[in-house]
Amino acid sequence: MKNLCKSIRPWLNQILLRDSKLKNTDYIYGIVIFTGHDTKVMQNSTDPPSKRSKIERKMDKIIYILFSTLVLISFIGSVFFGVETKRDISSGRYRRWYLRPDNTTVFYDPRRATLAAVLHFLTALMLYGYLIPISLYVSIELVKVLQSIFINHDQEMYFEETDRPARARTSNLNEELGQVDTILSDKTGTLTCNSMEFVKCSIGGIPYGRGMTEVEKALVRRGSDVESEVDGGSSDILGQSNDAVDSRHSIKGFNFKDERIMMGQWVNEPYPDFIQRFFRVLAICHTAIPDVDKESREISYEAESPDEAAFVIAARELGFEFFARTQTSISLHELNYESGKKVDRVYRLLHVFEFSSSRKRMSVIVRNEENQLLLLCKGADSVMFERISQHGRQFEAETRDHIKSYSEAGLRTLVIAYRELDEEEYKLWDNEFSKIKTTVTEDRDVLVDAAADKMERDLILLGATAVEDRLQKGVPECIEKLARAKIKLWVLTGDKMETAVNIGYACSLLRQDMKQIVITLDSPDILSLEKQGDKEALSKASLESIKKQIREGISQIKSAKESSNTNKGSSSGFGLIIDGKSLDYSLNKNLERSFFELAINCASVICCRSSPKQKARVTKLVKLGTGKTTLSIGDGANDVGMLQEADIGVGISGAEGMQAVMASDFAIAQFRFLERLLLVHGHWCYRRISMMICYFFYKNIAFGFTLFWFEAYASFSGQAAYNDWYMSFYNVFFTSLPVIALGVFDQDVSAKLCLKYPYLYLEGVEDILFSWPRILGWMLNGVLSSLVIFFLTTNSVLNQAFRRDGKVVDFEILGVTMYTCVVWTVNCQMALSINYFTWIQHFFIWGSIAFWYVFVLVYGYLSPAISTTAYRVFVEACAPSGLYWLVTLLVVVCVLLPYFSYRSFQSRFLPMYHDIIQRKQVEGHEVGLSDDELPKQVQGKLLHLRERLKQREL
Repeated sequence: MKNLCKSIRPWLNQILLRDSKLKNTDYIYGIVIFTGHDTKVMQNSTDPPSKRSKIERKMDKIIYILFSTLVLISFIGSVFFGVETKRDISSGRYRRWYLRPDNTTVFYDPRRATLAAVLHFLTALMLYGYLIPISLYVSIELVKVLQSIFINHDQEMYFEETDRPARARTSNLNEELGQVDTILSDKTGTLTCNSMEFVKCSIGGIPYGRGMTEVEKALVRRGSDVESEVDGGSSDILGQSNDAVDSRHSIKGFNFKDERIMMGQWVNEPYPDFIQRFFRVLAICHTAIPDVDKESREISYEAESPDEAAFVIAARELGFEFFARTQTSISLHELNYESGKKVDRVYRLLHVFEFSSSRKRMSVIVRNEENQLLLLCKGADSVMFERISQHGRQFEAETRDHIKSYSEAGLRTLVIAYRELDEEEYKLWDNEFSKIKTTVTEDRDVLVDAAADKMERDLILLGATAVEDRLQKGVPECIEKLARAKIKLWVLTGDKMETAVNIGYACSLLRQDMKQIVITLDSPDILSLEKQGDKEALSKASLESIKKQIREGISQIKSAKESSNTNKGSSSGFGLIIDGKSLDYSLNKNLERSFFELAINCASVICCRSSPKQKARVTKLVKLGTGKTTLSIGDGANDVGMLQEADIGVGISGAEGMQAVMASDFAIAQFRFLERLLLVHGHWCYRRISMMICYFFYKNIAFGFTLFWFEAYASFSGQAAYNDWYMSFYNVFFTSLPVIALGVFDQDVSAKLCLKYPYLYLEGVEDILFSWPRILGWMLNGVLSSLVIFFLTTNSVLNQAFRRDGKVVDFEILGVTMYTCVVWTVNCQMALSINYFTWIQHFFIWGSIAFWYVFVLVYGYLSPAISTTAYRVFVEACAPSGLYWLVTLLVVVCVLLPYFSYRSFQSRFLPMYHDIIQRKQVEGHEVGLSDDELPKQVQGKLLHLRERLKQREL
């Protein structure tokens, strides 16, 4: 029990985080710490931002306009009613004697006309309340949910390799997908696969590894010369390897081809001892865990990062197989170049200094079987070269050149070095380090890093590694399509400038004809100030340098615009590249506006060495600066801030976990699916929601204003033109289903044509379909439709015989006739607005009209106490009258004729983007359509014509 009561100070390595896997251990003793609200997840959690689409926000303004209209017409009617009511008794004489003003209620009392007017105002608010489309919000939510289901079930956005479909995690922003102006994207794992492959290395000043990377292929396409040094002096830039190498089965994480060091041939190289130490570092300096398959005996590795796994696999394939690990040792099968035999060697693991963003390196201290103490280290070139000893810089110049070449080829590089430790020096340091580890102070981590730094000195340079993170399939084509849709793309990455720029060329973000504006602090003056350590002078000089570079960039763009008569030579010809330090100064309040002016006038922007905080700040700057829709896309936890800050966050369900997906609004498995998500679903959803809202306002205004005109005709008496159940069912049964079908199924063009003609997406970016002129135009159409319906109906049926017995139209018949015209008009207007008919649209449109007749027929057969003004009015009065059917036809044609004429003129002489494509689609051959892309009716006609032609030929 005494041993169990021993005090233990837990170290970071003893803490298992959520979802951690513990292997190679039979059992453990442990305690649970940091539960509930004390967990890191809960401590770091923030309330997710509430996002609403621009269309919804604009819709709120339209509701305000309609509510103001409702109050205005109610006020006008009340004033008129009050004036007319007061005049009913003048000098003891009754003007409208039939209303019995001497014996009436307060609602019509001439002696209390003001109070009557106020009460009429309240009555009018309820009567004209149909102007406010309350059911619109319910209909939109239903439509958005159905749209999200279509997105989730789109087979074209399903990634079979990971069994992950697209996911709409919210339905609020469907239409926002069709209005994206700027995309801000992460690079690693988003544009690339985040599946690292060991492809090249430099050992002892000699480059190894043949073949071309994706970026090098792009460089060749640009017409640039790729240095032959990268390929080990081979004149064949594509790299040629022997048949034995080519015939090997592909290994994940290893795409290295060089017969000089493969198959144990490295023992014949000029520096075999350097090669041996190099791959020993890769096989030992890591935290990976081997996992041996019991059946096949094959070894796989569980590593913290894809890079680390790629290094261990590369060491294994080149003769240094890591096969076992304990808390204190690492075991290798390795090739002894002196004897030429495979031997098992065990290295005693003494200390591990793990990689961190501040250290930018990792080291281990081991003792080999010869009792030598070795420090093995790998890290970024920015921190490693300064730690190389004077006698260890034998190949520094060559290695630096190779690292530069690798970076230009889009590869991620690390410097490999080692050091033999003196026994006495190690003992003194180990005692000091043990004391630091057992202290419990706030600065313990700083002290540990400082102690590790003492040992990571006087290193001997061995070489450098180069791993490739390949571009995802279809990324260049996707970016090209998005660029043709005039969507700007910003890449925010933590990579070096050279790597980021060349990846930009490989994925078509940067083009050969594009002029580069580079903002950096790598000038000699700034570098000299950095060495002097004068932070104040450095900050001042850096700020002035960034100001100057931004001014020069802006003037360069302005001069290009002035020298060109068209816009083709302006912003589309510039790409902005800026590094992390420069970005910090550019986001300063004094420079923020100038930087934004420069960046927004460039077609592509690449921000290198960006931190997560900088990504979120840049996203916020673009969102607020442009006032247009921004979309962020990323795959890792460091992208969460960016995803939440943007109007739309798209998470990639990739290799870096699900943090980005959990914080996103939409989730996809590959970047290339963004093309379909925006150009197809985004365009359709934007068009559907825009048309749906405009039509909703149109039909409610057309219906509501017929009530107003009737009120004016009846001296604003407060008498409704229609039966109460007619009005209650208007938005529920007679007009709701067609508009929902419009929001779910309508397509102006097919998905293939949306992808073939990306400029169609500009309708959403320019907000053509939901602009204020278009909204007000639909409202005006509603007012004009109500005018024609009311006055043409009343003038057609009043003051003449309506029935066979000579009776004229009464109030009930006029209400049914006018309501029939409204139902026919708004549903036929829907039929004219729809571009893509299915049986569902036909069923809902014509079914809604048919249901009106069924309703008025059945409702009219109920008791007069229930049906009131509708009692047998259709069966006995309207249906037998030819005038009723003739007036309905006349009114509907007269109401729809102006809209039909306007759309015919517009599509012919002032066509929108979809009008142009629709015309090409009808012509067929101009679009290059295949038969299966044509409408079914056209396919049937073509088949029929072909059969007739064959018969004639026979």
